Amino acid sequence: MSNLRLDKRSYNQKRPLQLERQFTRYAPGSILISCGHTKVLCTATIENSVPPFLRDTGSGWLSAEYAMLPSATHTRNRREVNKGKCSGRTSEIQRLIGRALRAVIDFDVLGERSIAIDCDVLQADGGTRTASITGGMLALVDAVNHSIAEGVLDRSPIKEWCAAVSVGICDGQALLDLNYEEDSAAEVDLNVVMTESGRFIEIQGTAEEQAFSRSQMNEMLDLAELGITELITEIKQSIA
Repeated sequence: MSNLRLDKRSYNQKRPLQLERQFTRYAPGSILISCGHTKVLCTATIENSVPPFLRDTGSGWLSAEYAMLPSATHTRNRREVNKGKCSGRTSEIQRLIGRALRAVIDFDVLGERSIAIDCDVLQADGGTRTASITGGMLALVDAVNHSIAEGVLDRSPIKEWCAAVSVGICDGQALLDLNYEEDSAAEVDLNVVMTESGRFIEIQGTAEEQAFSRSQMNEMLDLAELGITELITEIKQSIA
């Protein structure tokens, strides 16, 4: 395989990241994140209520919703609300986003409040779930800072930053941050969520054609760590 990919990136180069904060008017945390041609609107809101199982515990919660607009891909898809239920893929991604962001929250500091993360894919070119986590993290930070400024919270419940990126193997070469063409042809597809301190929150990996080795796994994780470190640096700089 050539050292350069179809979009002229090297194997260890992530797609260009663009972040537009305060993209919508009403959500205290609102981010349009663009990873190459993938664009996701991520919002975060904080409510003074918790699910029934957390009432009178002094602890809060975070949940996530994920959806793709009908024309986010090459062919129009029906809205899932018109189908009567979420697809298995959507439910799985929602749970992933929620798990990822709950891992960096101190819910005792949050108190009996709930954080809602909403991720809507405007345009999909691979990596929508990882972009949702990274954008959701920044939206979460903005929503928390807004609550502190409003006197709702006296300090931040965020323990550390996290981000996510995809990696994979195409034609035997490990690649960072797959676009749609690479993802659809990949022999191995891996989604990695990590914290700023280098701890793993989740690793989702699948061999599409043939099994992969431990050394290949390590190579992909090294690429993921590189990409996530760069992502966290860039999203932190956006609010510096």
